[in-house]
Amino acid sequence: MSVLQGDPGEQVQVLSEDGQVREESEVPELSEDRLVEMYRYMKLARHFDQRAVSLQRQGRMGTYPPLSGQEGAQIASAFALDDEDWLFPSYREHGAALVRGLSLKRTLLYWMGHEAGNAIPEEANIFTVSVPIATQVCHATGAAWASKLQGGEEAFICYFGDGATSEGDFHEGLNFAGVFDTPNVFFCNNNQWAISVPRERQTASETLAQKAEAYGFEGVQVDGMDPLAVYEVTRRAVEKAKDPDEGELRPTLIEAVQYRFGAHTTADDPSVYREEEEVEQWKAKDPIPRMETFLLENGYLDTEGVEAIEGSVKDEVAEAIDEAESVARPEPEEIFKHVYEGMPDRLREQAAEFEALRETYGDEAFLEGH
Repeated sequence: MSVLQGDPGEQVQVLSEDGQVREESEVPELSEDRLVEMYRYMKLARHFDQRAVSLQRQGRMGTYPPLSGQEGAQIASAFALDDEDWLFPSYREHGAALVRGLSLKRTLLYWMGHEAGNAIPEEANIFTVSVPIATQVCHATGAAWASKLQGGEEAFICYFGDGATSEGDFHEGLNFAGVFDTPNVFFCNNNQWAISVPRERQTASETLAQKAEAYGFEGVQVDGMDPLAVYEVTRRAVEKAKDPDEGELRPTLIEAVQYRFGAHTTADDPSVYREEEEVEQWKAKDPIPRMETFLLENGYLDTEGVEAIEGSVKDEVAEAIDEAESVARPEPEEIFKHVYEGMPDRLREQAAEFEALRETYGDEAFLEGH
């Protein structure tokens, strides 16, 4: 058993909630520049998230899943990967994908309805966005197994939420990984709510991390709002996936305990199922102020540096929005494309009906719902 695991209810933590290094903890071996870079990515992800929600509210973008509160888990875990490693996201990993080479423009295009936003650059080892819950777990396990059979040296990190652990794909994927000893890192973003279903309605297990024991490999619970702890846990899991210690299996299940400050998506109203007091209690654990305090008190960053980062982040997001909105909106009939390699008869019939209605009513009247 790894020294990271401990008891089922024990969380790995490096920074206290007020940004101090805990006495029994050690800071990961990262340079000052990398620590500041990690912080900047967290600030960038937060500001992007705020602007994206605003765009949706203004009718300039479709439904969008906010990530605020989860920046520490996303950015730090992505920083722990090597260049050759692969990332399998759910639908909320905008920050992690950014670190791995998917531009903010592409993320915006995806949620604006452009299939181009789902076209991953060849140099970025990222799987496409998975909106169905937990299906990416099987994809990641299969890719990892294929890599192992071919003698590859990549690790495959797969992100999912606490609600995904109630899906069959989760159990099938982890069971397969345990049996075939695949180089996977399963990263559960336990943000306490699967839309309106609380974590305690997902399982009677004390932790989600301990579910790994049933599949024959290690589970680790970490403070998901502590970026240094997340980095350390993920880095060790990546190393184990590539070069396991004698007697240890390669996969790892990481449960990153955190909270989403906003709605599940912009189509959701969290005020109907959770109390504002709960939200405020979790905001006291916000990963960005914790990281900022750590950097300031250790002399890695000063207030001028913070202000410079905030300015550059605003400019970068504004530029990405301008670039995304300069792309012509997709044609409505594109909704029928990119679903199957060969369009099935039922979809072909729907597409024909769609086109007939457009011809009858005209584009403008039809698209307004007539």
